[in-house]
Amino acid sequence: MAHLASQSQNRPQTGSTRPAAPAAPAQERSVGQLVVAVKRDLLALVKSEVALAKAEIAGEAKTAGIGAGMFAGAALFGFLALVFLLVAGSLALALVLPTWAAFLVVGGVLLLLAGLLALVGKSRVSKVGTPERTVRTAQGSIAALKGQR
Repeated sequence: MAHLASQSQNRPQTGSTRPAAPAAPAQERSVGQLVVAVKRDLLALVKSEVALAKAEIAGEAKTAGIGAGMFAGAALFGFLALVFLLVAGSLALALVLPTWAAFLVVGGVLLLLAGLLALVGKSRVSKVGTPERTVRTAQGSIAALKGQR
């Protein structure tokens, strides 16, 4: 009976807020066991952080998705309005020129505008540099990791 009483004192009580004692005291565990325990705990921590981030983002994602859909609808209707305005402009120009020439003029203006936008965009993209500081720190991290092996 004394043996059973001592066992019940070592077990955590039901509903207790105290964590259960580790299977083996820290001084009796090997370094390998400690490393495995740290890896396991770190993995559990990362998984719980990812789960928390997913839970926080899930609610906001629906709202953002609806907003993005509204922007897409606005872009579609804006594009359709532009097409109608271009056709109206071509038909107005057709009062002075033959219809085929009026549409050709409007199409040529659109091609010139597209070419101009492409040139400006190309010059802006070519100005973008590499993230030199990030590359330097990444190379330093790689060198430090190689030096530890």
